[in-house]
Amino acid sequence: MRILLVEDDDLLGDGLRGGLRQGGFTVDWLKDGRSAQLALETESFAAVVLDLGLPRLSGIELLQQLRQRQDRVPVLILTARDAIAARIAGLDAGADDYLVKPCDLGELAARLRALVRRSAGQASPVLTVGPLQIDPQGRAVQYRGTPVELAAREFDLLHELAREPGKVLSKDQLAQRLYAWGEEIESNAIEVHIHHLRRKLAPDLIVTLRGVGYMLPKQPA
Repeated sequence: MRILLVEDDDLLGDGLRGGLRQGGFTVDWLKDGRSAQLALETESFAAVVLDLGLPRLSGIELLQQLRQRQDRVPVLILTARDAIAARIAGLDAGADDYLVKPCDLGELAARLRALVRRSAGQASPVLTVGPLQIDPQGRAVQYRGTPVELAAREFDLLHELAREPGKVLSKDQLAQRLYAWGEEIESNAIEVHIHHLRRKLAPDLIVTLRGVGYMLPKQPA
C-alpha cells in the first residue's frame, strides 16, 4: 500500500518512513502542506499520515480542503498536540484517526491497515477472494489452503488487485501504487510480477484485458 507521509521534522520523518517501509508500506514523504496538497490532487494514495504543524499550509487546512472536494482518502493525524480540544478539532475536520507523538511504529502500521480496510468496507483483517487468502499484517498468502511464498513486490501487487476485486487496474496505476518517488522501475516490471504470480498461484487467477490492464475476479476460476 502506498502511503503519503506529511511531516516537516527531518529526523522524525526519516524514522517514520523507514519504519513504515519495514512494515511493508510504500512511502512517499513530503515536508509541507502545499506540496502535499499538490500530490494529493495528482496522485493516488491508500492513506495519509498527516502532521498538523506544517509550513505553507497547516495540516487542518489541508484536511479541510481534502474533504471539501469529497476526497475520501483515509487520513491519520500524527501530532504532538495531545489536548482533547485538538483531537476533537482534527476528527471533526475529517480525520479518520488521531495519534499522538511519540508513537509505536507497530501501532501506527496497524492503525493504517485498519483505516484502509474500513475504507474498502472490509471487516476482516484477512482478505479473501475466492480460494485466495491474503494477510496484510503477516504478509502471507494462501491459495486453496496452501501457503504460497511470494517476493515483496509480488505480494504488494497481488494485494492491490485483491483490495478491489473485479476492478481493472492499468499497468501505470499498479506501478504508481507499488513504487515510491525516485524508485527505479523497469518498463516490464509489472508484467514480470504478473507472470510470477500466475506461475506460483494459478495461470488463470489474474485476468488480462489487453490494452487496458489486469483484474482479479471476485470469484477467480
